[in-house]
Amino acid sequence: MSQHPIDTGADRRTQILEAAMVCFAKRGFHQASMHDISAEAGISVGLIYRYFENKEAVISAMADRHKKEIHEVLERARQAPTLLESLEILFTAHCCENSPKVLSAFVVDLYAEASRNPQVANLVLGVLQTSMEGLTDLIARAPETQKSAHDLTPSEMAELIFAVGRGMLMRDVLQPAELTAEERRTRQLAVTRGLWRLLFQPENAAAYA
Repeated sequence: MSQHPIDTGADRRTQILEAAMVCFAKRGFHQASMHDISAEAGISVGLIYRYFENKEAVISAMADRHKKEIHEVLERARQAPTLLESLEILFTAHCCENSPKVLSAFVVDLYAEASRNPQVANLVLGVLQTSMEGLTDLIARAPETQKSAHDLTPSEMAELIFAVGRGMLMRDVLQPAELTAEERRTRQLAVTRGLWRLLFQPENAAAYA
């Protein structure tokens, strides 16, 4: 018997979702089965079906959980005193995850699945919309936006920032497994600060130290 039993339905769902992410990252959405998820979670497949009807239901629950996480990170970013610090929070939110490379691999496979599965595509679009609306609002409210040397709208800036963020996440799949959380964070911060200088820092302003 496990030394740390899962006592509540919410904890059990979390256990299943985390196991599913590992399975999808390792095997891909198509190849991973409910039996694979049950083995990874260390519970019976019958118990999984008590919580989720199929793999699509698992993905749907993941999307809902991710939207909640996005709102939480955006709220932290809104509390930062500058837009740069807000962006640093957004870019480094997942650097200290227990398995950031697993998360990156999962997202890459999820995008691939979305290209051929309309149901998954709708879920991914919902998550993207949540992220983009929050980031656009954050930029629109920032004083730095008014001083930008570009005539880009907050929405256009958010598109560029989000594209860079997703590109970094996909690149993360190719990073060495032994890359530490601090090394990962340092790389993300360097990209964030470079992007901020390009989009928001006036041409005659001093470089960020």
